[in-house]
Amino acid sequence: QPWRSPGEPKAPFSLLAPRWPVECEVIQETIEHIEWVPPKPEPFCPLMGPEQALYTLDEEQGTVVYHSSPALQASCFTRARVGGALEPLSSPAAPLEGPQDTTLLFESRFESGNLQKAIKVGPYEYVLMLRPDLYTAKHTQWFYFRVQNTRQEPLYRFTIANMAKPKSLYGQGLRPLLYSQQDAQSRGIGWRRVGTDIRYYRGGAGEQPLFRLSWSVRFPHDGDTCFFAACYPYTYSDLQRYLCALVADPARSRCCTVQALCRSLAGNTIHLLTITSPGGAAGKRVVVASARVHPGESGGSWAMRGFLDFLLSSHEDAQLLRRLFVFKVVPMLNPDGVVVGNSRCSLAGRDPNRAYGKALPGSFPGVWHLRAMVQRVLAEQEVVLYCDFHGHSRKNNVFMYGCDAGRDSTGTRLRQRVFPLMLSKNAPDKFSFSSCKYQVQKSKEGTGRVSMWRLGVSHSYTLEVAFSGSTLGGRSSHFSVEDLKSLGRLLCDTLLDFCDPAPAKLQQCLVEVDALLQRQMDRELCSGGSWSNVCPSELESSTSGSDSSVSDG
Repeated sequence: QPWRSPGEPKAPFSLLAPRWPVECEVIQETIEHIEWVPPKPEPFCPLMGPEQALYTLDEEQGTVVYHSSPALQASCFTRARVGGALEPLSSPAAPLEGPQDTTLLFESRFESGNLQKAIKVGPYEYVLMLRPDLYTAKHTQWFYFRVQNTRQEPLYRFTIANMAKPKSLYGQGLRPLLYSQQDAQSRGIGWRRVGTDIRYYRGGAGEQPLFRLSWSVRFPHDGDTCFFAACYPYTYSDLQRYLCALVADPARSRCCTVQALCRSLAGNTIHLLTITSPGGAAGKRVVVASARVHPGESGGSWAMRGFLDFLLSSHEDAQLLRRLFVFKVVPMLNPDGVVVGNSRCSLAGRDPNRAYGKALPGSFPGVWHLRAMVQRVLAEQEVVLYCDFHGHSRKNNVFMYGCDAGRDSTGTRLRQRVFPLMLSKNAPDKFSFSSCKYQVQKSKEGTGRVSMWRLGVSHSYTLEVAFSGSTLGGRSSHFSVEDLKSLGRLLCDTLLDFCDPAPAKLQQCLVEVDALLQRQMDRELCSGGSWSNVCPSELESSTSGSDSSVSDG
């Protein structure tokens, strides 16, 4: 039920503490970070050559200074509670021997944290192991952890030794993120890109080889508390704080209801927002948006945040959008994965974005209830667009994956490409139309994008936001939080262009897409025929470069 319906008095929206699997230890501290935009774009790191794997992970060659969750041996999820484990907290960090001990103190037993082990292999050098997604032995990509007892002068070297993917944007200039508590409190500086001599390389042979990410860094202060992260964290508690402020705002809450779509396996609420102008939804078309089905893709949450900020603002275009459409928004489809610091999976130990076609409500409640909601809406209204917000670890810029099975009419296949083309015109320094793909592969049938398209949503897309930044419009720099939030506003602008009753913009883009496809076919197939007679798989590579592509097997 909605916490508030139009015309009813406001019910309090309570900030519920996240529920954790009972195997997880959780520290009691509240972790929050300030938002900050750097005064100028942060450039990519200069590319470095390959690095040799210098260390085996034999603990005898170093000292284990942090080991979290050694007892996490459960094969599947059983139950959850607020605060996680019932037992008193263990002490995973090695105690300091005195004030002259320069060993870093590591911690990650907080929302979205996932460091499992730290081994000190030199005075200022550490080998780190990430915790795989819970109830799996894989999916190590996202990282987020805290260090204390820092020293300003030394050059530290960190190596994450069990990254899962053979390719990464860290090999193309991506830098890790650092947050200094002292700088946040005294100078108002938040997350920033850091690191020199950044290398991403194969760590050793084996049936399933692991890969290593190494970087060097100097800390800004002595005795600081700092955090490292793969991308700007956006936790389940961050979302709840945002929704609390939204519901408490008289202006924004007039056009937005917040309700529970369902509960996750752990019992965390999966929220559904309905946004439209007061006066009802009769005769309006529907737009559906979702984010964070993959918990390690936090950039998708920041883009979703910008989408909601603009849509609920007083801007005249936002008011027009609310008059024209009903927006159904699920801002965090996989809160359990976000809470425990997974990269990809839910507590079912599987990728929810492969489960839309066969999901059971008891195993994948978020995607099952989202799909069921869209089915109910389609019985009465047209769903003009579905957009699922993701992050991407191997390609720069922002781009989309759509649906073109090759058997549709030429006009339909052209229209599939119009929305991404319009978005590229509205965001020329961020969005790459040439990186967009439209294949519908068998391995993708369980994704949200393909599932919604099969239901009858003619324009169904995955929005992929690079973990790194943009190489477009003269840029070669990382995305800031503001860049990510701006994507939500630009998506709204593009929706108005796409649905403009005056046909000029649409016709211009149809002609442009037709010409682009014909040029692509002439270049790649050396053919003088029409692109409309060609299967899309002949015109483009697969979407297997997507972070949404790797199956659970």
